[in-house]
Amino acid sequence: MIISVASGKGGTGKTTVAVNLALSLNNVQFLDCDVEEPDAHIFLKPEINIEKSAFIPIPEINPDKCNFCGRCSEVCEFNAVAVLKNKVLVFPELCHGCGACKLVCPADAVEEKNKNIGLVRIGKTGNINYVDGVLNVGEPMATPLIRKVKKEINKNKTVIIDASPGVACPVIETVYGSDYCILVTEPTPFGLYDLKLAMGVLRKMSISFGVVINRDGIGDDRVEKYCEKEKIKIMFKIPMSKDIASLYSKGIPFINEMPEWKEKFIDLMERIKNETDR
Repeated sequence: MIISVASGKGGTGKTTVAVNLALSLNNVQFLDCDVEEPDAHIFLKPEINIEKSAFIPIPEINPDKCNFCGRCSEVCEFNAVAVLKNKVLVFPELCHGCGACKLVCPADAVEEKNKNIGLVRIGKTGNINYVDGVLNVGEPMATPLIRKVKKEINKNKTVIIDASPGVACPVIETVYGSDYCILVTEPTPFGLYDLKLAMGVLRKMSISFGVVINRDGIGDDRVEKYCEKEKIKIMFKIPMSKDIASLYSKGIPFINEMPEWKEKFIDLMERIKNETDR
């Protein structure tokens, strides 16, 4: 199974859930797709043994071949190419590296050069195979690097994917292809608002999901009432706990010090399997 962990709102505890779930299971691969700020390594402490530079192809126009027909500009969905009367402008920051401009050019005037966008890091910690991505500082788009990270998915393992906050393109790219998505929220008005946004995205993508409430007890019951109204299962609750917060601040997954929680995460996994088997 491929299980993604998303949140909508930042700071709800999705990395906490993803890391502790991974540590509770056997035969696991963990992918940190929050490539702009990966932090799962702080808790899992993997030994990184492979680092691969990630590239995307950026078009370069050969002026000796180009006839300025404009087909490259017409096909580009991201406005990365502009064709003037006797010049072609390429905007690398907008280019997604899809290669469409090269494919449609009738004069074969589009050449490509590789642009380094970051690193894919591969390692291991205990029985967990670990992969993450580190986007270069200043790089405007995370999705191409997320795709590179997801190419490392091993379908012979239970794959846990930690997504970035929000509901924009990086999250959509991360959860795409998941068998199930855990939405982590908190019982606050902000948590509920962003939970609704994330639910809307997953429904559009036809991805099954359930909700985990973290820091239960700090707010009110509006999240629970909303989930009940929408017939959405609350799979799990993690209470507001000074002990858990203290362990988190030290980079220690709380099941390492509170082993009674391991069975609860195993049970969460069983409930997810039962949901997807229906």
